[in-house]
Amino acid sequence: MDTGLLVLRLVAGLLVAGHGVQKVSFRLGGEGLAGGTEEFRRDGFRGGRLTALAAGGGQVGAGLFLAAGLLTPAAAMAAAGVMTVATTVKWRNGLWVQHDGYEYPFFLVVVAGVLALTGPGRWSADHALGLAPWPVWVSVAALVVGPVSGLLTRALLHHPSVAEGASEDAHAAG
Repeated sequence: MDTGLLVLRLVAGLLVAGHGVQKVSFRLGGEGLAGGTEEFRRDGFRGGRLTALAAGGGQVGAGLFLAAGLLTPAAAMAAAGVMTVATTVKWRNGLWVQHDGYEYPFFLVVVAGVLALTGPGRWSADHALGLAPWPVWVSVAALVVGPVSGLLTRALLHHPSVAEGASEDAHAAG
C-alpha cells in the first residue's frame, strides 16, 4: 500500500505542480505570467496577475508538498481548492477532456481527497517527521475545506458577464 501511495502522490503532486508552473512561466508549455493572466481574464476572473500568481503558486506549492507527503492534509486541501476552481471553469464543456471538459481537474480533486483521507503512506515526509497518521478530523476538514474554498474563490473573483463576452467573441471569431 505504501508503494501505491508514493506513486499516486508523486504523479498527482507533480502534475498539479506542473499545471501551476504553466500558469506563471514559459516552462512546460506555459505562456508566461502574461499568458496565465490572460487565461484568467478570458475565463471571467478579476484580479489579473495577482490571481494568476496565487493560482499558479498554490498549485506549485500544493503539488510539491503532495509529492513529498509533507503536511499532506493541507497540501491536499490546497490542491483540491485550486483544481475545484479549474473544474468550475470547464464545467460548461461537459465531462470529457477532448471537449475541454472538467475530467482532468475533477480527477485531481478526487485524488487530493483520497490522499487527505488515506494519508501519505510510510514513504513520506509526514511519516519521517512523525506527523502521520493525521487525526481523522483533520483529513475530513481538508476534504471539505478544499473544494468549498475553491467554490468561494470562484464566487468572489468571477465576473460571469466577462466570461460570456469572451465566449461570444470566440464564437464570432470561429
